[in-house]
Amino acid sequence: MFPKRCAALLPLLLITAVASSARADPAPSAPVVPAPSAPVPALARSWPVGVRPAVVRGWEPPPTAYARGHRGVDLAAPAGAPVRAAAAGRVLFAGRVAGRGVVSVDLAGTDLRTTYEPVTASVRKGDVVAAGAVVGRVEAAGSHCAVTCVHWGLLRGRSYLNPLSLLPPWLLRGGPSRLLPVWGVPVP
Repeated sequence: MFPKRCAALLPLLLITAVASSARADPAPSAPVVPAPSAPVPALARSWPVGVRPAVVRGWEPPPTAYARGHRGVDLAAPAGAPVRAAAAGRVLFAGRVAGRGVVSVDLAGTDLRTTYEPVTASVRKGDVVAAGAVVGRVEAAGSHCAVTCVHWGLLRGRSYLNPLSLLPPWLLRGGPSRLLPVWGVPVP
């Protein structure tokens, strides 16, 4: 009885194997070129930490899916500092991954999600958060920077994007413009 079942399933298995090999991903050594995607809307309303934190390490996209690179930005922040949601959304994950605290937020009305680590979460999976809401505190342990920092990531599906692209120009720029005196021009 068992051999007849196996014989009956063999054509189905062969068809499935052929169909999956036809759509298989390219070999890992072949360069993976990301498909063009929609632009990232500048919908962030605050930096995740501080007012305008120093970017300790910037976005360095890898040339292929498995190559070296930096899939996010590192923002300087002291241990215990609040970590805020850059934009409104729903908490997808809040817990530990490889010994580090991680918070991930699906951004409302988009196909994007942000990640923050190392963070001691103050939210739970499923919580709805507003832009600027505290989602946790910076952990001293687990930081991969020379100074304590938060790694801020942005993903669309399985593709990493530059999280700074979420910030509108007014948040990226420094402080307000200042007019300086022009020397040699009389003041009326």
